[in-house]
Formats: sequence, C-alpha cells, structure tokens
Amino acid sequence: MGVGLWIRTGLLMGIMTGLLMAVGYIIGGPTWMLFAFMFALLLNFFSYWYSDKLVLSWYNAQILDEMEAPELYRIVGGLAREAGIPTPRIAIIPTDTPNAFATGRNPQHAVVAVTRGLLRILNKDELEGVLSHEISHIKNRDILIGTLAAVLAGAIVQLAYWARWIAIFGGFGNDRDNDNILSALLIAILAPLAALLIQAAISRSREYLADETGAKISGKPWALASALAKIDHTVRLRPLRDGNPATAHMFIINPFAGGIANLFSTHPPTEKRIERLRKIAESMGMVF
Repeated sequence: MGVGLWIRTGLLMGIMTGLLMAVGYIIGGPTWMLFAFMFALLLNFFSYWYSDKLVLSWYNAQILDEMEAPELYRIVGGLAREAGIPTPRIAIIPTDTPNAFATGRNPQHAVVAVTRGLLRILNKDELEGVLSHEISHIKNRDILIGTLAAVLAGAIVQLAYWARWIAIFGGFGNDRDNDNILSALLIAILAPLAALLIQAAISRSREYLADETGAKISGKPWALASALAKIDHTVRLRPLRDGNPATAHMFIINPFAGGIANLFSTHPPTEKRIERLRKIAESMGMVF
C-alpha cells in the first residue's frame, strides 16, 4: 500500500474517531467521550480487517465459487490478468436493482459483488465493461478507503440515531447544562456530516479514473458506456430500498437515486461519464 493511501486512510480514521468522540461527549460528557474513543479504536481495528465481510453481509451477498459461476470467473480472471492483480472472489447480491461494487483491504483480499439484476439486463460485453471498472478500483487501491468509509460512517449514523433518542429522554444522567433539544440538534447534524466525509474520502474523480482505467483494461469503452446508461435508467425506476446509504459511493452507480440521495452526490453525472468514455473511445480509434 502506497504512502498516499496510508495517509488518506489515517486521515479518514482520525476524522471518524473525532466524530465518534463528539457524539460520546454530547451523550454524556467526558466520560462518554472516553468510552467513544475506546470504541473508535476497536472499530478502526475491526474495520481494517473485517469491513469487507460486514459490507457484504449488509446486502446478503453470497461468495460464489468457480463451479457456480464459471463464466463470471472467466471474465473476471481475464480482466484481472490484464490489470496485473490477483483474481478477486465474486459475490452475488440477491436484488433486482442492477449494480456492482468492489470491496476488500487490498488486491489479495478483494471481492467483486454484482447484483442479480445486473446479470439480467446486461449483455456479455456490457458486463465485461462493468467488471473492468470494478477491477480498476482494486488496481487503483480505492477499495480500502471506500470500505472503511462505509463502515465507519455507518457506525456514526447509527450512534447518532441512538444518541438523539437518548438526548430526548434525558441522556445518561449527566449534569451538564446543555438541554436535550440542543443535544438532539447537534446529533442530527452529525449524520449528514458523515456522508460529507465519505465524499471527501472517495472523490468523484476516482469514478472517472476507474472508468478510464476500466475502458483500457477491457478495450471496450463503448460497452461500459452502454452499461452505465442501462444501470442509471433502471436505478431511477427501481432504486435500492434495502441497504445502507453510507455505502452509496462504493457502487458503480448510486443505488439510492432520488430524494436525499442526490443532496450530496457521490458520483459524477452519468451523462458526463458517458461523454468522457466517448472521447476515450475516439482516442483508441473507436466510434460509438
């Protein structure tokens, strides 16, 4: 893992730890702030080693072996060889909303997860385009930051939710002068702040880079562009209902499209991504 990624990972963990300590202080003063700090240390350790398993469990994703999905493993294996990384494991998510993401702490422990709906609506070339995008996230070392951000932000949102009710019902008996209404207000601010931190950790430029790298790995920028258009259209009609919004940035297209999900966009506009892929295709001597 490069120095830059270590710095970004450490910065993310530091910010998230500070947020958890702030929630603890609002709940019950210095004592609970110390408790939150200890909890954050444990969560940071857990997130680094096990966050991929937790993210997969959120979506009931099942790891497939090569006998269960020989064609998928053939495609992923070929793309991985082209990218110069080990072949990641493949997981299936039991939802009809088409999408995909990659997770894991490094290329040696990576997983590419695809939804049942994705396999239904894409042809072979389009599927290869999507998988090359996810392979690019693994090659570019985006997956560690993305997975850590998802788990830590999800924990903050959940803790903030609990703290809001604790504040409403009088807290843990602390004797500070802060009234419950102010505490609840501060807690309510922390949840969207966690989403903003995800945006800071996983910039929109990483999606552009994964599109570009994926197009070069597969040699089929037009297929990725076609897949993005199909996924975006279907997600708008049938967004994901069951899932953790803290993971939105991990997917190739934001699966929670519409409403508050668009308030802090985690992805560039699909139209702009397709236009950039068109230019990449032209530079490769292709027209679509």
